[in-house]
Amino acid sequence: SALVHSIDAPFTIDPYELVVTLSVGIALYPLDGKNERELMFNADAAMYHTKHTGRNGYHFFQPSMNMLAQTQLQLMNDLWLALERQELRLVYQPKFQAPAGPIVGFEALLRWYHPKQGVLNPDQFLPLAEKTGLIVTIGSWVIDEACRQLREWHLQGYALWSVAVNLSALQFEQPGLVDTITRSLARHSIRPDLLILEITETTAMNKPEQSVAILTRLTEMGVKASIDDFGTGYSSLLYLKRLPACELKIDRAFVHELSEAGDGATIVAAIVALAKALNLQIVAEGVENETQQQFLTQLGCHTLQGFLLGKPRTAEEIARDIRDPANIFTRPIYNINSK
Repeated sequence: SALVHSIDAPFTIDPYELVVTLSVGIALYPLDGKNERELMFNADAAMYHTKHTGRNGYHFFQPSMNMLAQTQLQLMNDLWLALERQELRLVYQPKFQAPAGPIVGFEALLRWYHPKQGVLNPDQFLPLAEKTGLIVTIGSWVIDEACRQLREWHLQGYALWSVAVNLSALQFEQPGLVDTITRSLARHSIRPDLLILEITETTAMNKPEQSVAILTRLTEMGVKASIDDFGTGYSSLLYLKRLPACELKIDRAFVHELSEAGDGATIVAAIVALAKALNLQIVAEGVENETQQQFLTQLGCHTLQGFLLGKPRTAEEIARDIRDPANIFTRPIYNINSK
């Protein structure tokens, strides 16, 4: 309690007075765990219990918290075997030239086809992968699999399609990242400029000098870099200008707010203006209705992505779509002057 109290004390960074809160979970050996992994998970469960009961305090692990901890522990153990069992797969969401086509490429999205829990989205298991370091192995597989699939599409005649892959913060900082990408590009004969690496604004700004250095090495290879979820972090415009990125992706939260009363339109317009000033391509994700589609197109967004235009699909589903163009590859072009 003394630790919580001391951290809770306000401090001043001129001209602001700031307060930091602390949520602590405590697990004791050997009562709460037989090894480091169990202790960390049980302490994590106690910490989240603190957060859920008002934050700024501490709790010792209790058996009543065990259900969540055990579920997470089992999921983590399953995750170690998921790659070996080929349970991890990619789906691909199309990216359209504004307003409604043609398709210019896809974003590769990870799914876990868990044998008992069904299809799991990344937010259900990637935090576990981050904690264990398994995210690096998974991330390398995602890059290679995306390149392999892109090669298949190129052989089918779609030679200008690109694929975008999300990089986690831990993966982005790995010394072997450049070598991993180089090997995958060479193995599958992919032009570097058709691979887009997406990093979040928060990741890019966490260690800005290091981010500039890493992205410079990647872009010198010809690979493209995209700043994802833009507008949700705290970018320094100085470093943003220095980042060798080719595009900004407007976070879906701002696109969603275009349909509601508020400042969403103003924020999106400001982001687009900034991207244009920096000579960056602009991708808007989360486009779900024609109002958003029209506004973003008129504003000058180059690429749109969202359920209105195309949901994520497996490679097998896309193969069927290629044989049946009316399904996804040919759609009425939206006339932005019609409304």
